[in-house]
Amino acid sequence: MKKLLLTTIALVSLVMTTTAQPATKTVRLKVIETSDVHGHFFPWDFMEARPIKGTLARANTYINKQRQQYGDNLLLIDNGDILQGQPCVYWTNYVMPVDENLAASVINYMKYDAETVGNHDIEPGHKVYDKWIREVRCPLLGANIVKEEHKNGEAHPSHIYKGLKPYSVHYKDGVKICVIGMLTPAIPNWLNKSIWKGIEFEEMVSCAKKWVKYIQDTEHPDLLFGLFHSGFNGGIKTDEYEEDATEAVAKEVPGFDIIFFGHDHQVHNDWITNKAGKKVLCIDPSCYVKNVAEAEIELTYKNGHLTKKDIKGTIVSVEDEEIDQRMMAHFQKKIDAVKEYVSRKIGVFEQPIYTRESFFGNSAFTDLIHNLQLQISKADISFNAPLSFNSTIKAGDVTQGDMFKLYRFENLMFMLRMTGEEIRKHLEFSYDMWCNTMTSPDDHALLLNDDAKEDQQRTGFVNYTFNFDSAAGIDYEVDLTKPDGQKVRILKMSNGEPFDEKKWYKVVMNSYRANGGGELLTRGAGIPKDSLDSRVIWQTELDQRHYLTEEIRRQGTINPQPNQNWRFVPEEWVKPALERDRKILFGK
Repeated sequence: MKKLLLTTIALVSLVMTTTAQPATKTVRLKVIETSDVHGHFFPWDFMEARPIKGTLARANTYINKQRQQYGDNLLLIDNGDILQGQPCVYWTNYVMPVDENLAASVINYMKYDAETVGNHDIEPGHKVYDKWIREVRCPLLGANIVKEEHKNGEAHPSHIYKGLKPYSVHYKDGVKICVIGMLTPAIPNWLNKSIWKGIEFEEMVSCAKKWVKYIQDTEHPDLLFGLFHSGFNGGIKTDEYEEDATEAVAKEVPGFDIIFFGHDHQVHNDWITNKAGKKVLCIDPSCYVKNVAEAEIELTYKNGHLTKKDIKGTIVSVEDEEIDQRMMAHFQKKIDAVKEYVSRKIGVFEQPIYTRESFFGNSAFTDLIHNLQLQISKADISFNAPLSFNSTIKAGDVTQGDMFKLYRFENLMFMLRMTGEEIRKHLEFSYDMWCNTMTSPDDHALLLNDDAKEDQQRTGFVNYTFNFDSAAGIDYEVDLTKPDGQKVRILKMSNGEPFDEKKWYKVVMNSYRANGGGELLTRGAGIPKDSLDSRVIWQTELDQRHYLTEEIRRQGTINPQPNQNWRFVPEEWVKPALERDRKILFGK
């Protein structure tokens, strides 16, 4: 009897010990981000008519491999700027707008879980992006893209612009994930208000604070991600907001586990410690789907409570992945239609033109755009900057595809009233961003930065090359031995008339510049931002590329030549310095 009692006690003790042991569960997840796709859906460059590496058709091969490994525990997200870039998106936005937008079709085909809106997704205008928002089947995110009347209001889903959501909720193997999407609030510095009528863009740090609290109070997620179309830091900074605010949000707003970001076209894979002492992974794959950014996550639960998070961030190249042939077959009719569109003949060039020449003085490439702008608008003076680093349009037949090399963006054309003094100050600001101040013949002529060679928007310069405005309609010199603010000396109008700093002139430029983009008109010329609209005396209804195309078609045959209306001085210093800088930027 005693032996039986002892056995019973031992068994009860064993059962109690076993049930007292905590139940442990481990969940492994993977998140894959694409960003700044810019129409790079298929491994074909529709501008250059040649194959290209990377693109979503290769990324999808890698993604499908990961789906085989992770199953439903994979989250696929995109970070915006998908509606501008390769001609296939222009074609779907404007040439064939009655069909489902190709960007929506691709996102739906690849079964993305969430997407954030980018600034270049706003740029095509309401008609395009409102339709695109309706057609994308995954949640489109924009916590700081609010209805005009609700700017800086409380966190409430009804305040967000129609069709968008502030955040999305995903369940993976019992894990609850929330993703907050935000867009850089610098839109008003780049795009005319007519393009974003009825919308406001909130500052990111304050917006993140209220939505993190809202989500923590209402959703209680296991993981909280940011999906931000805003660079790491820098960019435009005003009293109201910062263009590239990812680092600031990571530091100032506790609660995020990972922030997936983009916009700055640079690779990032960094850990930031926030003000609560917690580490946040901030990761960015750069642009054009050469890479994807991914996070491998292992979560440990004990008795249903999350006790441990292990997160690893990796940048994965997809440049040389196999092409997803099933995806290509699915979209082949669209691909063929775009190829037919870009092959249409526009006119004939008797000389080739090169964007690279634009950095070293007068260039036939830049001056062709100047001259076309002046002919179309009947302005006195033209401003224009190189919008690509190293593009060529060959002599001979010029096609519709070449027009995307001639003009990359869907800007409108604007004409403003400016005084002669404002014109000079505008150019001073441009050349100060563009050029060095030489103190000896051995100095650089241009303002270069070796660390920026892989930056797709600076390409070896300190500053963004799309802000390097030159002018046509005036003759002038740029003295690189003079300090900033004193380099430009305007000699006369190119028609021989005197140039007067007190006189008003009609100046043609793109809508990005006319709206304050690059701050050449505001910080440079000194025109208050809120008075720029009052300076506008003419603007086009359609994008600038359309009018350039029509003018080339009208002229038929063009012999592009440099205007030779400005030069760098003193030539004995500048000429050899420019040749040295040319080799640094473009090799021998």
